[in-house]
Amino acid sequence: MFFVLSKLFSALTFPSNLIGLTALLGLVFLAFRWRKAGGFLLVTAAVLLLVIGWSPIGSLALLALENRFPRPAIEGSVTGIIVLGGQIDTDISQDRQTVALTDAAERLTKTAELSRLHPDARILISGGIGDLLLEQGKSEAALARDLLVEIGVPRERIELEERSRNTCENAVESKVVAKPEPGATWLLVTSAFHMPRAVACFRAAGFSATPYPVDYLVRRSDMKRPAPSISVGLYLADIAAHEWIGLLAYHLAKGTELFPRAYGGHGETVERAEEFAGAFERAPASGKPAIIEVKLDPEAITPTNTLTEIREGR
Repeated sequence: MFFVLSKLFSALTFPSNLIGLTALLGLVFLAFRWRKAGGFLLVTAAVLLLVIGWSPIGSLALLALENRFPRPAIEGSVTGIIVLGGQIDTDISQDRQTVALTDAAERLTKTAELSRLHPDARILISGGIGDLLLEQGKSEAALARDLLVEIGVPRERIELEERSRNTCENAVESKVVAKPEPGATWLLVTSAFHMPRAVACFRAAGFSATPYPVDYLVRRSDMKRPAPSISVGLYLADIAAHEWIGLLAYHLAKGTELFPRAYGGHGETVERAEEFAGAFERAPASGKPAIIEVKLDPEAITPTNTLTEIREGR
């Protein structure tokens, strides 16, 4: 249900769609001879179109997202590379029987580059069919694998996660496939503007991954000039609105961080007692601020007794 509602709500909150709906409502009012209200709505739509389309509002909102997580300098071995979906248009790909790329294609090209730099790293592509109207056909992950193989990435290195339909499902299902070991280094590859939402979901899922942003859309100098066209300004504003509203929706519905920070530290999650000693040794060895998240059984009240056993006098 969350998936369906999020897709419908997302479409309604795009600034371009809101402007169109405002203008349409104005025309309806005029048709019913409510001239004052209709005229007001049409003027409002025109003003919003010009302000959002030409001003750097969309660029400013995207810049805050893209700058949240800087691209890291990778030191040491890399266990795996996770690339999130969004780089392939599954509708057109199915209709045209070819791999149709979106504006986020750098997610795949950078993954191919990283696969050569880290030849022993696993490659995990995450993405099912995230379209409300398309229920059958190849998943986005399968299409992405086909393209990576075509450009030279060995097929046997690529693993697929094909169940997820949104970002938080990417995180949960990727953890199931990857089965990450404590202290392992996984790179999370997605568009820079999408990285805050992706990191929030992966942290909530308990999957520690190093953000590796790609596919930048804006730069600081864009804040000093109008958009080159109204269509470009609306495009950037739509992307920014989708991400900011997505961060808020996931925070309210799933308890993720509202706007996760880049700590630049070392982090591990420990779920079994035998894992703690190794994690404790790796923390100071990392040379960074370190956090060890210890997940305890709520029944474990003492090292030898559970809460139920104490209550029952055992």
